[in-house]
Amino acid sequence: MTAIEQTEAARPRGTRLPRRARRNQLLGAAQEVFVAQGYHAAAMDDIAERAGVSKPVLYQHFPGKLDLYLALLDQHCESLLESVRTALASTTDNKQRVAATMDAYFAYVEDEGGAFRLVFESDLTNEAAVRERVDRVTLQCAEAISDVIAEDTGLSRGESMLLASGLGGLAQVVARYWLHSDRSVSRDQAVQLLTSLAWRGIAGFPLHGSEHH
Repeated sequence: MTAIEQTEAARPRGTRLPRRARRNQLLGAAQEVFVAQGYHAAAMDDIAERAGVSKPVLYQHFPGKLDLYLALLDQHCESLLESVRTALASTTDNKQRVAATMDAYFAYVEDEGGAFRLVFESDLTNEAAVRERVDRVTLQCAEAISDVIAEDTGLSRGESMLLASGLGGLAQVVARYWLHSDRSVSRDQAVQLLTSLAWRGIAGFPLHGSEHH
């Protein structure tokens, strides 16, 4: 059950929940408010109301609005990284790896909770703690992709990271564009098109120790 689902299940005010369940409920409520209003417009009153709790209960778990936002950001950065790692490990066929990785980004931005907005479209990127987390997950995703490229091509770490950063950036920018478009191109079609574009580039680097691409 996601944090938002726990919020829906536990919304009536006064319900006593185990600490972990309450924390997840509050995170779900905060996500709804932050995604809808942005960080600056959101108020702790709004989040408490959305969760169906008093402000003292909210402050028992999170000392302030920034603490709550960072907890959400940590959660969803980890979710993105895990999705990318899972996609890369899902097959040993490199073209399918590219497709799975592209689809991981599309799935992430399409999630109905809108958590990707906290990572890729935050209105708080001037806050050092937020910027550090976003930069870190971007780097970690690139490193995960780079490891596969380096192993398969024998390219240096620097070269592999450049290619990996390009693939990751391509995936997230196009996925976000697609989400905000009229969706005349289906998600499957979009992933297929993007995979074809990316594969035509990355397939140009021969497999390490082989003459075949």
